[in-house]
Amino acid sequence: MTTATTELTALTAGTWKIDPAHSEIGFTVRHLGLSKVRGRFNTFSGTATIAADQTASSVSASIDLSSVDTNNEMRDGHLQSGDFFNAETHPTMTFASTGVTANALSGDLTIRGITKPATLDLSYNGVAVDGNEATRAGFSARGEISRGDFGIESNAPLGIDGMLVSDKVVIELEIQLTSAG
Repeated sequence: MTTATTELTALTAGTWKIDPAHSEIGFTVRHLGLSKVRGRFNTFSGTATIAADQTASSVSASIDLSSVDTNNEMRDGHLQSGDFFNAETHPTMTFASTGVTANALSGDLTIRGITKPATLDLSYNGVAVDGNEATRAGFSARGEISRGDFGIESNAPLGIDGMLVSDKVVIELEIQLTSAG
């Protein structure tokens, strides 16, 4: 088995699926205004439907909130609780795109049953064929949301910025898609 890749010149129209083994959905929040706490979700799925006119493309994703991983089991359990994600009642976070441009992905983000618009800065990293002849495409995306917009308001008045945990959440995605066709 070879691991060499062959770069292709264009993203082809069709259905593509997120490869979770080569993708990451991560987030960062400030704690006490002093440091960043990073986390990720380990279980997710999604599909990109690429149109001939790539601005007519669409993306949908579903994230299992019980798969949150901040490298601290107690904190992960607290994030799954009613104070934050309320994962027992709302087990998934979803995203459905409403617009795609060369530099941005806009859509409806749903957390805790609350849907709000979200826009991510988007970078296309190219297309390649791996050693198993699978065609892959790579994307990076980054954006910010307010957790309060989704009813996640658990906090305490502490720290330099006045709160235990910042309201602002930075979302960072490294996504590798595989051609489904």
